[in-house]
This record gives sequence, structure tokens and C-alpha cells, in this order.
Amino acid sequence: MNQLPSCRALFFIALLFITVSIPLSCGQQNTEMSAEVWLTSVDKSALFEKQNQPLIFVSEDNDQSHEATVTIRIDPDQTYQEMEGFGYTLTGGSALWLSEMSDEARAELLRELFTTAGDGIGVSYLRVSIGASDLDPYVFSYSDLPAGETDQEMEHFSLDPDRAYLIPMLKEILELAPEIPILGSPWSPPTWMKSNQNSIGGSLLPEFYDAYALYFVRYVEEMAREGIQIDAITVQNEPLHPGNNPSLLMKADEQAEFIKNHLGPAFQEHGIDTKIIIYDHNLDRIDYPLEILDDPEAARYVHGTAFHLYGGEIASMSEVHEQHPDKKLYFTEQWVGANSEFSDNFPWHMQNLMIGAPRNWSRNVLQWNMVSNPDLEPHTEGGCTLCLGGITIDGDQVTRNDAYYFIAHASKFVRPGSVRIYSTELDDLPNVAFTRPDGGTVLLVFNPSETATAFHIYSDGKRAVTEIPPVSAATVVWGVE
Repeated sequence: MNQLPSCRALFFIALLFITVSIPLSCGQQNTEMSAEVWLTSVDKSALFEKQNQPLIFVSEDNDQSHEATVTIRIDPDQTYQEMEGFGYTLTGGSALWLSEMSDEARAELLRELFTTAGDGIGVSYLRVSIGASDLDPYVFSYSDLPAGETDQEMEHFSLDPDRAYLIPMLKEILELAPEIPILGSPWSPPTWMKSNQNSIGGSLLPEFYDAYALYFVRYVEEMAREGIQIDAITVQNEPLHPGNNPSLLMKADEQAEFIKNHLGPAFQEHGIDTKIIIYDHNLDRIDYPLEILDDPEAARYVHGTAFHLYGGEIASMSEVHEQHPDKKLYFTEQWVGANSEFSDNFPWHMQNLMIGAPRNWSRNVLQWNMVSNPDLEPHTEGGCTLCLGGITIDGDQVTRNDAYYFIAHASKFVRPGSVRIYSTELDDLPNVAFTRPDGGTVLLVFNPSETATAFHIYSDGKRAVTEIPPVSAATVVWGVE
């Protein structure tokens, strides 16, 4: 709300979404530093809305008379991990629905998603499937052969299934965001490499470890020929969930063997600098990545570990960091169910993922998936039937769903190269802070309480006093020129 010119301005009242700071004294206002505030509330009264009044920081030592019950101190000198981005998985289905929009509508939507200008939310990291995921129209690999045939030298390798929708969409996105990191994850190898000769489950046969390593090499090389650089790959999506379609069971010792004696050497031999990331599954089984990282011959090829949170606790990421601080951590997937409610999804995702994952050393946060249609199609037989995209596309009509707002609160402001910095860890006001490459500071804060919470922000010798509404998230940005 607007500040009053009288002494009563010393007592802010939260009639709207977030109040401005209290002036130092009657008739005197110190505007040493101002911040923008963007708000989302669980009741949807605000959905990633910029607040009209800036938040004003004043000198910390001038007046200590206005106490809030909660204080967040920020120290940019205490630094942690560098952030790589926030975004989604661009599934085959996502690319399909984007491609069916009119050129004009698609161009406008991609601008909104992948730039920060105007209302753009600046999506800055993408995951794609290597071969089909369960949100493709059908199951495929890049080396599908008649029964009984094999292709150890990858002479029949082809990206043609992705040339229909995925590759053209990636090229359009790269025109807007040429530096965006792209992570590739396989749901299954070609079925002729598997113990059950089926897209669902089974294991990778040891006699095809070299062929599968070459499959990854060819994927990276062929995507590069299309002008698409694959920044990293995970070895297997959800290796302990062999019931999806497609899927593969790959135990930790098998993944370690594949990396240290096949995939790692193959990348090295072919001059592939794409990062190798392990696990790509739930946080209730950190023993899996730790077993691989404890093997020095495998770990030498491993850049980091990827996690999902369909099981376990987000704090377990820090346990992996503590045991192997030289390896990077990533958060690569979390779905929103079409049968769930924003009132449940919003608090959980904000606390656990958008705040919790970076606080526990993750360098990114990805939601599953980017786009769905009103019927939640396509999906493979046995694939996910309730996966709600960050946006829903119906022709040229666009609906922004839960995960759009989760990601926007970070992606627009916490740009790649930002560094997480110290901020007071609070159960009653979860938060995380970053310094941007341009010198700006970003604070993402969530109020889980059913009542408004007043709090101080202390940063660089200045303070602001403000209030956040019940069950709301705010992104506060300052120092940006």
C-alpha cells in the first residue's frame, strides 16, 4: 500500500500483497535502495504479479525501533553453488502441441517462455528425452531394428523420429535462448540391447554395453550436426522404476560398470565433452549415487548426480554433497498431477523445490513437463495419463498452470551464472538468496502460515521491513541496473 506522510506511516498495514518499508522518521524518508517484488498467493489473488510499490531499503543503523518477528539476513560474501537454470522437460508431446500452433501464436509464447523481456519468464534450462519418453505418441529409439537384428556399430542410428517436432522446436527455442543448457535422458535403450527385448523394464545386456555407449556418442554428435549442443546426459531416467513405458532397470553396480568401462572411455575417445550425470531418480535412495561416486574409476567420468522427489527428503541432496563435494547436484524432474489442487501443489513445490533444492546444493530445478493439451495427451500405452504441463495448449489458446508460476518465480530473475549466497534459514519463512552476474540480489521467500508475516531483510548494511500475505511466495530483486 502507499506510505502515509504522517508518523502513522511507522506502522505498515498489509491491505494488499506486500508492504513497503517503514521510513526512518516522520517527514524523512531514506530511499538508498529500492527493490521490485513479485507475488503469488495460494488463493490466486496474485499470480506472479509485480507489486506496484517498490520495497525501500534504508540504512541499517539509523533506527532499530521497528521490530518484525522474523529477520532474514543476507551475506553475499558467503557463497555456495553456481546456478545453471530453471525450466522444464520439453517432451515429444510438448513439441507436438507447440508445432500445431499458428506461427504467430507460437512465436509469442516462446518469447514469453524463453526471454525475460516484458512478461517473459526466462526459462533457462531444458531436459529432453533420448529416444521416446512416456509422453511421446509412441515408443521409439534411434536404432529400432527387426527382431533378431543388432547394430553394434550404430550404422542404422537415426534421429528421424525427433525431426518431426522436437528438433524443429529446439531450433526455434535456441534462436531466443542460444546458451540454454540441454540435458538428455534416456527412458530405454533400443529393445534389441535388452534382456527382455521389450520397451518396458528389462536390463541392458552386458554384451551391448559398448554399443550403447556408442549410441550416446552418436546422439551427441548428430544433435550437434543439427546445431543443438547437448550440455549433459543422464545415464538412465529412473533406473529403479522399470514399470514405465519405456523404461529400464539399471542397478547401481551396472551403471558404475557401464560408465567406467564403456561410456566414459567412449566419450573420451570421441572427444565428447558432454557431462555425464548419474542416477536421475528419487531422494530416498541416495545409496545408489553414493555407490557409484565411491568407485573412483567410475567417478572420474561423473560430473554430478540428478534427483527427483517422488520419494525421500530434499535435505538428502546435502548428504550427497557432503560426501562428494567435488560433484555437482541437479534436480531434474517433478510432476504436477492433473487431479491435484494448486492449494496443495503451490506450498509443497515452493518449499521443497524452488527454495529447498537450491538450499541443498542443486544447480537447477526442472518441472515435468512443459506442455500438455486439454486431454493430457500424448502418452505411450502405460505412460503417464495425468501429467499436467506447465502450460496447456488448445490450438492457439494458452492456459498457464501451476508449474508455470513455480518456475517463473526463479527463472525470470535467478539467471544462469547466479550464485547462491547466505540467507538466514527459517522454518517459519523458508527462503533462498542469490547474487546475479550483473551484481543484483534475488531473495525468494515463502510464507507457509495462514496469517500474514512481517519480517526484516538485512543486506549490505541496509534494511527493509515488509510483510508477506498468508501462504504466499515473493521474489524480491534489488541492485539490478
